[in-house]
Amino acid sequence: MDLTWLVDNWPHVWTISIYVIDNVIRIIALFVVPRNRRPTAGMAWLMAIFFLPVPGLLLFLIIGSKRLPKRREQKQEAINAFVAEISEREESNLVASEDGLQPGLQSAVRLGRSLGAQPMLKGNTASICIDYEASFAQMAAEIRKAEHYVHVEFYILVHDDTTDDVFVAMREAVARGVHVRVLLDHISAVRNPGAKRTARSLTDLGADWAYMLPVRPWRGEYQRPDLRNHRKLIVVDGRVGFMGSQNLVDSSYNKPSNQRRGLHWKDLMVRVEGPIVLGLEAVFQGDWYLETGEYLTHLAEEEFEADLPGELECQIVPSGPGYAGENNLQVFVALLYTARRRISITSPYFVPDGSIMNALRAATARGVDVELFVSETGDQAVVYHAQRSYYEELLRAGVRIWMFRPPYILHSKHFTVDEAAAVVGSSNMDQRSFGLNMEISMVVHGESFVRDLDKVSDYYRENSRELTLEEWEKQPMRSQLLDGLARLTSALQ
Repeated sequence: MDLTWLVDNWPHVWTISIYVIDNVIRIIALFVVPRNRRPTAGMAWLMAIFFLPVPGLLLFLIIGSKRLPKRREQKQEAINAFVAEISEREESNLVASEDGLQPGLQSAVRLGRSLGAQPMLKGNTASICIDYEASFAQMAAEIRKAEHYVHVEFYILVHDDTTDDVFVAMREAVARGVHVRVLLDHISAVRNPGAKRTARSLTDLGADWAYMLPVRPWRGEYQRPDLRNHRKLIVVDGRVGFMGSQNLVDSSYNKPSNQRRGLHWKDLMVRVEGPIVLGLEAVFQGDWYLETGEYLTHLAEEEFEADLPGELECQIVPSGPGYAGENNLQVFVALLYTARRRISITSPYFVPDGSIMNALRAATARGVDVELFVSETGDQAVVYHAQRSYYEELLRAGVRIWMFRPPYILHSKHFTVDEAAAVVGSSNMDQRSFGLNMEISMVVHGESFVRDLDKVSDYYRENSRELTLEEWEKQPMRSQLLDGLARLTSALQ
């Protein structure tokens, strides 16, 4: 080609090249984007790529796939097989009889089991704590009783003034020969104040610790950066465990923006004893193996001669990209369809998919009382507006919406169905928790536990105000616009 002609016609060549590249990207996107993706998510991605081909493509390459790296997937498959093997061993004396479950709950438990959940174990106790600082005191007290090991895993784990007692308890445990292992999410550690102090404290106290899902390409560690490990749990000697929604950090998260607004988080943690602690331990051991490559043997060698201190039947449901079929979502939906009298849901980030909405509409249509507890204010603008976009549909369906008053963010994650079944854990009712985050949920069968959760809901209700359809219909147009746009972006998975 004549170089002079190319120079003289460069503006036209550039324009044609851009036109060709834009259209090639759009055509390829039609083949790649919709594959194995929800229609809503596929449509949102296609719109982004069609309107902004190059930026849309770059964003899709960064966060468009929720698959883990091949090596990590292989590790996840290995640990899933390990948990299945442990579950199939001679622990039948700990497995709850399904004959005592009502048919709907029985089906949900079986569904979870087939999708990677553990069996439902009997003989457990579970106590609820909604006092933020008191829950740390309980954790520290149990760590101080440890004789063999302490396993700690949190999405956000920060050494600050509020969590100092837990760190001191871990230091004391190490000093008396207890093996302390700690996992914390890498991206959340980088994003939250106190990362360097926390890393230094964990090293100085003598704990073995590692980041979960690290994003450090210079070390060969990379996956989609918004795939996060969102679990929160502690296991002490296989004897007692903690799990729930609360992170190991001050209730303000130490963020200046939260402190200026006076925001504090309200959470719920559950202290458990009995065979179900083995379920928490299995989840920790799986995550420890994923991040460190170290295979812990004490669970495999456990004789399963645990005490049966209580009457609750519990099932651990781990979920995340390493499990097929969004198993937490499927279990949740199955449980919602079992409701005959009432459903009570608490979720700080309620951005449901169609199956959740259909289950709630079906519930109200058959006469079930449904209530939803959310925060009146929000800490994440996009999620807050996406959540609001569902309020009108919920209200028209007959769902009562209670908004927990500022300056608190109601961060608890749980729901109850009728009088004998409940779910607690780290999973929100949103597409991120169903498809992207590694979560842990616990299905509990027992009237006493549901009564305790009902008392918590009474406390929420006393500190909330009810949103009415009449009030909602007065929302200004700008709010409706923001809500609708945020709802569209929530499908980008």
